Amino acid sequence: MKDILEKLEERRDAARLGGGTKRIDAQHNRGKLTARERIELLLDHGSFEEFDMFVQHRSIDFGMEKQKIPGDGVITGWGTVNGRTVFLFSKDFTVFGGSLSETHAQKIIKVQDMALKMRAPIIGIFDAGGARIQEGVAALGGYGEVFRRNVAASGVIPQISVIMGPCAGGDVYSPAMTDFIFMVRDTSYMFVTGPDVVKTVTNEVVTAEELGGAKVHTTKSSIADGSFENDVEALLQIRRLLDFLPANNIDGVPEIESFDDVNRLDKGLDTLIPDNPNKPYDMGELIRRVADEEDFFEIQATYARNIITGFGRIEGRTVGFVANQPLVLAGVLDSDASRKAARFVRFCNAFSIPIVTFVDVPGFLPGTAQEYGGLIKHGAKLLFAYSQATVPLVTIITRKAFGGAYDVMASKHVGADLNYAWPTAQIAVMGAKGAVEIIYRAEMGDKDKIAERTAEYETHFLSPFVAAERGYIDEVIMPHSTRKRIARALGMLRSKEMEQPWKKHDNIPL
Repeated sequence: MKDILEKLEERRDAARLGGGTKRIDAQHNRGKLTARERIELLLDHGSFEEFDMFVQHRSIDFGMEKQKIPGDGVITGWGTVNGRTVFLFSKDFTVFGGSLSETHAQKIIKVQDMALKMRAPIIGIFDAGGARIQEGVAALGGYGEVFRRNVAASGVIPQISVIMGPCAGGDVYSPAMTDFIFMVRDTSYMFVTGPDVVKTVTNEVVTAEELGGAKVHTTKSSIADGSFENDVEALLQIRRLLDFLPANNIDGVPEIESFDDVNRLDKGLDTLIPDNPNKPYDMGELIRRVADEEDFFEIQATYARNIITGFGRIEGRTVGFVANQPLVLAGVLDSDASRKAARFVRFCNAFSIPIVTFVDVPGFLPGTAQEYGGLIKHGAKLLFAYSQATVPLVTIITRKAFGGAYDVMASKHVGADLNYAWPTAQIAVMGAKGAVEIIYRAEMGDKDKIAERTAEYETHFLSPFVAAERGYIDEVIMPHSTRKRIARALGMLRSKEMEQPWKKHDNIPL
């Protein structure tokens, strides 16, 4: 018996060594952790339970039968993050470059199926070179099986992808179908075809970082939801994100003890809005001052910065925040902001996370670039997402709410439950100057008359009370009481029940 146990430990030690000490050292020299080190850092200490440690590939082509390493380039299993169960797989770059083989895919499929069966989040850690060329269609078939399970799990359990090295070819499509993608600066990149292929086909000369680095995907393509300085920071932030997320689409949002008084009044908010209606202010400050203990996890912070999305808590319960950002493009809605917010709203709705929307929007961004780029359909995505949402929706208009953007930003008309406005709110088809120039075009030569008409328009429309008189605004509230009013509203809406007509699926304007 002793000999058998010793042999088991020997086999385990060999499997844990992956591609060997030289390749592990090379991984460290690149500034990266190994697949196992990442798992240990992500999960609660000692909680990891591994699956398929001894699985090996079955390929006999191109001399592969002579190269077999236990685990076959991916580590799979489950553990806990702050006591909550999560499933995960971590690609091991030290074994065949983390490339996906038929058995490698089967390991991932097994953990995907288990996560869906147990209704628990799944995390994929990517550091690999794509499909294993020696296996041809068997590897491609494995990708397809993984992709199909990504789709099956979408909207049922949270799926998070962490890119911590290369992620190329077929490997990129699994993360693309998950809920969140995070990258590590300078050591991770994503692209369908690499720099060499790009040069051959299009004659473009580009580096891996320029083609698909973290900066590209967090500022230009919107593929990634955030990036971090190194592996350690990335994994610690994923732990933080998981604390905000429900385990699945049934259990409801997690609730933690809050030491922040829900009735706290913040007098500083009474002076947040500048006297000059064209002067910007930081909407992020408002979100942080309203959220429990100013804890806010922003999603896509460096992309479409004219709108803010992210998670916070009110009374210890997760809330999704969406807010126009006056500091960037005056908070205007454009194609990028609309798509960013729409995806976030749909995620929150899928997982029963209440949404709080702060509105200060002068309208949609005009111009040929926007119109040619499909602004109509992209703006409709956000309108569609809010109109479809059945979760509690609380909206606060802090200043401008002009034109169609007023409707789109969780107005009463598209289904918001409670709509509040600050006394500084301005709700109209457009700003006073533009409106007067259209309505009183014949009087444009008379400056005094135009000034009088502008003041008249501002008095009549640029006030929350016109909308309040019609019931479109439920109440005009004091800024300092915003946190208290949101908390009370969300408390009342906890039992909200709303059903949409049966349909096979919707047809969102993609």
